[in-house]
Amino acid sequence: MVHINAVPGDIATTAADAMVVNLFEGVTAPEGGTSAVDKALDGAISSLIEDGEISGKKGETTLIHTFGRIPTKRVVVLGLGKQDKFDSHVVRDVSASVARYLRKLKVKKATSLAHGASIGNLSPRESAQATAEGTLLGLYRFDRYLSKNGGDDDKELEELTIIEQDGAKLDALNEGITSGTVLAQSAQLVRDMVNEPPNVMFPERMAEIAVEVAKETGLDCKVLGIEDMQLLGMGALLGVTAGSAREPKLIILQHNGDPEHPEDNIAFAGKGITFDTGGISLKPAANMGNMKSDMGGGASVIGAMRAIGMLKPNINVIGIVPAVENMPGGRAQRPGDIVRAMNGKTIEVDNTDAEGRLVLADAISYAIQEIKAKRVVDIATLTGAMVTALGNVTTGVMGRSQTLVDALLEASYATGEKMWQMPLFDEYKSQNKSDWADVKNTGGAPAGSITAALFISEFTEGIEWAHMDIAGTALSSKESGHIVKGATGVPMRTLVRLVQDMAAAKDV
Repeated sequence: MVHINAVPGDIATTAADAMVVNLFEGVTAPEGGTSAVDKALDGAISSLIEDGEISGKKGETTLIHTFGRIPTKRVVVLGLGKQDKFDSHVVRDVSASVARYLRKLKVKKATSLAHGASIGNLSPRESAQATAEGTLLGLYRFDRYLSKNGGDDDKELEELTIIEQDGAKLDALNEGITSGTVLAQSAQLVRDMVNEPPNVMFPERMAEIAVEVAKETGLDCKVLGIEDMQLLGMGALLGVTAGSAREPKLIILQHNGDPEHPEDNIAFAGKGITFDTGGISLKPAANMGNMKSDMGGGASVIGAMRAIGMLKPNINVIGIVPAVENMPGGRAQRPGDIVRAMNGKTIEVDNTDAEGRLVLADAISYAIQEIKAKRVVDIATLTGAMVTALGNVTTGVMGRSQTLVDALLEASYATGEKMWQMPLFDEYKSQNKSDWADVKNTGGAPAGSITAALFISEFTEGIEWAHMDIAGTALSSKESGHIVKGATGVPMRTLVRLVQDMAAAKDV
C-alpha cells in the first residue's frame, strides 16, 4: 500500500520519480508551486498552456520530461477543473485518477502539491484528507484470485509525499492524511468483503473479520449463534437462514466513546446476506453472481466501526450485522409461512426473496431491546425498486426522524457519497397489510423501496430511525475517479462522518 506523508520543502528542488503539480481550468499562467516548477523548466508549462495542450480540465494529465533541469525526472500537470466548482470531492477524484496514471507509468515515488490548499478554497487538512482518500481508493484493485504473470506487484506506487513550503500547514496536512488513510483503508476493507466470492465470505467469515477489527481497534465485540437467536425469539432472521447449511451469526461491535452517558448512542444495522439466491422464490440465473454483494450493508457497518474505533469520536456507537445466507433447500422458508420477530410481531412471508427486511427486523429489535439504542440507521442492498428510481449514482434515504435523515444527508454532502430522500407517506402502508399476520413482507411492485422501508419501520418502536437503500450504489460497473469497478465501499464514509458530526455537536 502506498505510504502518504507531508514534509517541508520546495517541490521544484525535490527529487522523485515524478511530481504532480496542478492547474485550474481557464488559468493562462501557472500559480503557486506550479509557477515555481514552470520557472525551473524554463516556461515549459506556460508554453503548453499557450499552445492549448494543457487546459486544466478536471482530471486532465499532461506528462513533461524534465531532462535534468530539476531533480525530478517527470512532471505531471493535473487539471483541477473550474475554480468555482472546486472542492474536496474534486481533489478526491483527481487524486485517484493521477495515482492510477502514475502507476501506469511505473512510478514508485512521487511528490505532489497540496491541491487547493493555497489557491483554492480548501483548508490544508481537507485537501490532504481528500488526497489520501482518493489516492488509496483509486489505486484499489481486487486481484487476489488472478494468477500473476510477471511483475504486477512491481508496478505499484509506493510513496506519495506532499511538499509544502509553509511549515505552519504541516501539522494540519498530516492530520488530514492520517484521517484520510483510516477512512480509505476501512473502505478498502468493505470493498474486499463485498468482492470476495460467497464460498469465502459466508457468515462465519464475516464474524471472524469483525473479531479481527475489534482486536485491531479496541472495540467490544460479541457474536451470537443460532442457539442465542432462538432464545431471543429471532424468528424472522431464523426463517431466512433455514435453508442454508451455513450457521447464521449476529455480530455486535461497540465503541464506547462516551461511557459516562451510555444513553447517548447510535446503532448501525447492516444487512449481511452473504449470498441471496432468493430462497424458494428463486431469482433468475442471469447475474445472480452479483448477489454476493447482498452483504454490502453489513460490510459497510464493519468498515465504519473500524474507522470509528481508530478515530475515537466521543459518542457511543453500536454496529449490528445479521449475517446469513438465503438458500433454497428442504428446510427453507416458504411463501405463505408466518414467522414471529423478536419484538413479538408476526410476519407473513409472501416472498422469500424479500429477506433483507426480515433479518433487519430482528437486528433492529435487538438494538432497541438489548442495547437500548436511542437512534438506529439501517443500511441494506434492499430493493431493485431503488435502482429503478435512482439508478447506480444515488443512495435512497428514508426515515421517521427528519433530524436523523437531515444529518445523514449533510454527512453525505461532505463525503461526496450522493444520497436523496424518498417519501415515506403512511398511504403506502396498506400495501404491507396481511390478512393472516401483523404485517406482510412485501407490498408488491409499486413503490417497492418505500414499502420495504415501511416494513422495517414496523420494528423501530418509535425511536429515531433512518434507512439507507444502497442496492444501486454498493457496486459499480465502471471506473470513475475514486470509484473502481466492483464494490464501492458506499456508504461507509458517510456513516463515519455522521458519527463525527454528532460528536462535534456535543462539544459545542
